[in-house]
Amino acid sequence: SGFSSIGHMDTMRRGRHHVGHYREGEEFIQNVFHVLFQLFPGKEKSNLSICWLQYELSKVVQCLQTKNKKLKAQGRKSKKLAKNLLKAPDNRNQLSLWKLYAHLEWLLGNIEDARKVFDTALCTAGTGGLKSPQLCSLSLLYAQLEVELLESLEGAVTSRAAHILTKLAESGPYVPYSGQVLAVNVLKARKTYDRALQDCLSKTPASDQDQVSDASQLVSLVGCYALFQYVTVGIDAAVLVCAQTSANLAAPAPQKWENTGGKLGVQSSPAALAAVTVLHTSLLRFHMKISVYPLNPLREALTEALRRYPSNQALWRSYIHIQRKSHSASKARRFFDGVTRSTDSLEPWLFAIQAEQMRKNLIEKVQRAGAGEIHSTIPETGLANRIVALFEHAVQSENGTHCPLLWRMYLNFLV
Repeated sequence: SGFSSIGHMDTMRRGRHHVGHYREGEEFIQNVFHVLFQLFPGKEKSNLSICWLQYELSKVVQCLQTKNKKLKAQGRKSKKLAKNLLKAPDNRNQLSLWKLYAHLEWLLGNIEDARKVFDTALCTAGTGGLKSPQLCSLSLLYAQLEVELLESLEGAVTSRAAHILTKLAESGPYVPYSGQVLAVNVLKARKTYDRALQDCLSKTPASDQDQVSDASQLVSLVGCYALFQYVTVGIDAAVLVCAQTSANLAAPAPQKWENTGGKLGVQSSPAALAAVTVLHTSLLRFHMKISVYPLNPLREALTEALRRYPSNQALWRSYIHIQRKSHSASKARRFFDGVTRSTDSLEPWLFAIQAEQMRKNLIEKVQRAGAGEIHSTIPETGLANRIVALFEHAVQSENGTHCPLLWRMYLNFLV
């Protein structure tokens, strides 16, 4: 029918129907994976397995977001693939694959099965503790999912999340959760986390590749430590971990040069700082869901981070999510205006447009409520004109001129 997106592509809503996975595109992608799988040796094959399972996971997430009735069928297919991939001899000790499989089970609502997979992976992972980036990453996801089940922070210190993060710091063999966490183990774990974070920040990598792996290890370590502080002490202690790490990473170059004796370590990685900021803001957003907490710290953290990383989509999504709750649009508009003037990135334009469209939809919904068809006689022209002006400015920018998504959004809006 005209043209279609190949496989999975995030596109605009068409009424109530989402454009998602076309059968022809899906077959093409599956064929590519099958063919490549026979060509690659050991390590590359494992990396390809991870990509394939990530792709399957993205389809399950899309089904969940769009409340698609095909979720069960999709879940069965994805689980079958995950089990087949894990049977391969090269993949049995591949923690990244176990992590994706456990996450898949969790998303499909099989929480007990997911816990068994996580526990099995942690038991077989050895005793690398905080020095193993993969183990940190696996424990962080497991603990994050467990924390999301908490209804409040009461009793969180003896929760499953606290157990996972305490065991990670002990660097011993993992023991599944039995219902309690000893206070003395929590105190020891806190000291271990603090020491490990200081060591990681002062480490000087030997090569560029080491720097990338050190940066990802730092992010996982900060995530685990912040979450540990969150469930054992509270939100302020967790925010302090993120804030101190960010301050250390964002320190001006000469200061870092002195701190590391003339060598620049993991601190010179902007990706690590952006990822720590995403952890920080996600934790604040979650805490605001389960308890009363002011909005200002979150807004300040987001605006500061977005000035530094104007093309970070995760931060922009958080920003427009919190702005939806605000009745005054002027502050957000001034912020968008300032960022678009100071960067060539296209993301600020796209998210500014999305924020205004969400506001327009909200106003139209309110006007429509209980008034029958009368709303069609009083359209909301002010916002429509503002959105058109934003589109005009965006397509005149150098990156905007060559962005198919932006043109399609513009045409879609005008229709």
